[in-house]
Amino acid sequence: MKKKLKFNACVGGILTGGMLLFILTGIFFLPYDPDAMNAELRFAGMSLAHPLGCDNYGRDILTRMLVGSRTTLLVALGTIVVGGGVGTLVGALTGYFGGWLDEVMMRVIDALFAFPSILLALVVVSLLGAGKYNVILALGIAFIPSFARVVRSQYLKLKEMDYVKNARIIGCGHFRIIFVHILPNTLSVLVPTLMIGFNNAVLAEAGMSYLGIGVQPPDASLGRMLSEAQTYLFAHPLQAISPGFAIVLLVLGFSLLADAMEEKGCRC
Repeated sequence: MKKKLKFNACVGGILTGGMLLFILTGIFFLPYDPDAMNAELRFAGMSLAHPLGCDNYGRDILTRMLVGSRTTLLVALGTIVVGGGVGTLVGALTGYFGGWLDEVMMRVIDALFAFPSILLALVVVSLLGAGKYNVILALGIAFIPSFARVVRSQYLKLKEMDYVKNARIIGCGHFRIIFVHILPNTLSVLVPTLMIGFNNAVLAEAGMSYLGIGVQPPDASLGRMLSEAQTYLFAHPLQAISPGFAIVLLVLGFSLLADAMEEKGCRC
C-alpha cells in the first residue's frame, strides 16, 4: 500500500508538474500567433519550425496547444472556485447549524443533484450563451451539489467532537468555529474532492467545446481543438492526437495525486 501511494504521488506529481510547466511556458513565450492562418502551411507535417505540424488553417499546433491548455486550465480552476467555494460554504453552514436551514438548502441541493452535472451545465449555457466565462459559471453551478454534500457530511461528524464543544464553552463564535476550528479538519477529504472536481471540469469543458457550446473560435481550448480536428482524424491524426494526449496527461496526473492524497487521508 505504501509503495502504491508513493508511486501514485510520484507519477502524478511528474505529470501534473510537466503539464503546468508546459502551460506556464505558453504564458511567457509563444512561437507564433495562435490565430494566424497560413494557407501554404495547411496540414504541414512535423518539422523544426513546427514540431507538431500545422492544422487545417495553417496554424501552428504547438502554439495552439500552449494557448488551449491555458484556457482549459482557466476554465477548470474557475469551475472549482465557483462550485467548490459555494458548495463548501453551503455544506459548512447546513452541516453546522442543521434545522430549517439544512432542510431548505438540502432540498435545493437534491433538486440540482437530480440532474446530471453535464446536462445541468448544458441548460445553463443554452440560457446564457456559449463562451469561456459562461462555461465556468455553468459548470460551477453544476458542481455545487457534490461539494456541498461532502462538506456537510464532514461537518455533521466533526461538530460533535470534543474540541468543538470546548471551543463553544470558552465562548468562540460560530464564524470562528466553522472556519477556524472545523474547516481545516475537513481538508483531508475536501482536497481530493477538489482535485477530482478539477478533472471532471477539464473533461466537461472538453466535451462542451467539442460539441461547439463551450469555448468559441478563434479562442483555443483542448476540447475546441479536438472538435476542429475530427473531420481530419484519419487523414491528419496528429491534429487530434496532440490535444487529446494533453487532456489525458492533465487528467491522469491530477487523478493519481488525488488518489494518493485520499489514501493518505484515509490512513491518517
